Amino acid sequence: MAVIGVGSLGQHHARLYAALPEADLRAVVDRDPGRAGEVAARHGVAALTDHRDLPRDLEAVSVAVPTSAHAAVVEACLARGLAVLVEKPMAATLEEAGAMVERAARAGRPLLVGHTERFNPVVRAAAPRIRDPRFIEAHRLGVFTSRSADVDVVLDLMVHDLDVILSLVPSPVERLDAVGVSALTDKVDIANARIRFKNGCIANVTASRISTDRVRKLRIFEADSYLSIDYARQEAVAYALRRGPDGRAAIARDTVAVAPEEPLEVELRSFLRRVRGEPAPGVSAEEGFRVLQAAFQIIAQIGA
Repeated sequence: MAVIGVGSLGQHHARLYAALPEADLRAVVDRDPGRAGEVAARHGVAALTDHRDLPRDLEAVSVAVPTSAHAAVVEACLARGLAVLVEKPMAATLEEAGAMVERAARAGRPLLVGHTERFNPVVRAAAPRIRDPRFIEAHRLGVFTSRSADVDVVLDLMVHDLDVILSLVPSPVERLDAVGVSALTDKVDIANARIRFKNGCIANVTASRISTDRVRKLRIFEADSYLSIDYARQEAVAYALRRGPDGRAAIARDTVAVAPEEPLEVELRSFLRRVRGEPAPGVSAEEGFRVLQAAFQIIAQIGA
């Protein structure tokens, strides 16, 4: 294994690979020599500044470079026959994402997209309870940092919820309306999207990176039940309408059992299984492309 890009997120890929017994971290790459050296020293591996200098005996890489560089780095790694996990958002443009999908298919190697919330234990525990969502509400609010100011909040934060929602609703998007505001950067910093699916389900999704509070919640409403998910606390509560023998209706509350885990560790372990050719969950390149399609539709609506 190697990790390409060891900034705020990539350094955690390196940390986890170094600790996992099923992985052998060989090198880290970062265009900042100081950062590459610092992270490499923590784990006793090679420090590089160019992915083209990676050892020849690698099997797979995590790519956590800036979004604008995803396509070039991923395609170079696939051309070498490496399996790739690329951080979200998959690419800076749909054209780049499409080319990445095609390159992975030609290479015959796994290309997975790092939508980590899909691996959040609370999402995995709650998903089997969801049958036919009719209305979904998502709120993802964060305080401002300059880490991802090169992209809109839609690509920075909202894509997490878009991925989860698209994985839960088995229907194409029929219509999408969105609004957004630039407040602290020249990009959109707060956005809301209303998504109507062909099966009638509606999702209302809000993301902000200029909040004073941190909120990561998802609420799913069905005909006779309601499920509330707190991603950060890894907690979920299900409410359902139940009728007693006398026919009277009552609300039953059920706390969903969740075994806390670090979502990124779960994701990386799943990726390693895929590299070994074993069946394992993962966000495919095609799914990542679909999420990006929805994200760019939202961005286009905001700019209209």
